[in-house]
Amino acid sequence: MTEIKLIGRVFFEFSLRTVSGLAIGGSDVGIEIGGVDRTVIRDQLTNQPYIPGSSLRGKMRSLTEKYEGMPQNRRIGQAMIHSCERVDTYATCKVCRVYGVPAEVKFNTPTRLVVRDVQLTEESVQRLREAHTDLPFTEVKTEVAIDRVTSVANPRQFERVPAGVVFGPAEMVYSIYEGDGCNAAQDIDFLDVVFTGLKLLEDDYLGGLGSRGSGQVRVENLRIGLKTAQSYGAEPEWLTDAPLATLAELDVQKEAILQAIRKRLHV
Repeated sequence: MTEIKLIGRVFFEFSLRTVSGLAIGGSDVGIEIGGVDRTVIRDQLTNQPYIPGSSLRGKMRSLTEKYEGMPQNRRIGQAMIHSCERVDTYATCKVCRVYGVPAEVKFNTPTRLVVRDVQLTEESVQRLREAHTDLPFTEVKTEVAIDRVTSVANPRQFERVPAGVVFGPAEMVYSIYEGDGCNAAQDIDFLDVVFTGLKLLEDDYLGGLGSRGSGQVRVENLRIGLKTAQSYGAEPEWLTDAPLATLAELDVQKEAILQAIRKRLHV
């Protein structure tokens, strides 16, 4: 019989500011004749763009896999990801322990990191309403591709969330387990995978069209909190005196945060 016990959860809350236009989650097919070639994903109730947690989580995972030099050995849809195929490699694999492996893998333990969808802030919603954007809450970017043989211009239009707006609060929840196949001390050490993923994201892009200027984002106002299994209150105990304005501040306080988590969980 397998026994796994949750001993604590670490909460990340932060904002994501668009530094360049964000094109995320849309279809490659125009919604109507003369419409844009790629649209952004929208909340069906509010019609407002949002960032799917799966997109944020998937990008962080992909960047971390390449940063660690891991083999891309499993196809998920159209993408290739890394997934451990043996229990001995899984036991020490940072990426698979934090982000999980496919359900059919028999030796897996619970996925550590949950990433929520991220909505626009109320302030950004109001700014976009007042800006009279090309489409509700978004802009249209036109790009022209030139056929190298015929020299014929082929203009295409892409929908993006404009630069300078804020999505938040974003929330990620990281669970720490003890028991069969789980080690709380290791789970705490592997929190660094999440820190690294956020830093890699800032230096890359989120969504599509990143090589053409879209998708640069900045993490702001980061809070990290803890709930222990013994005192699972309504609000996490926040581990910094104030939100961290930038990820550079996280670098300074990272070791103190990890030590505080170890102390409160008696690990």
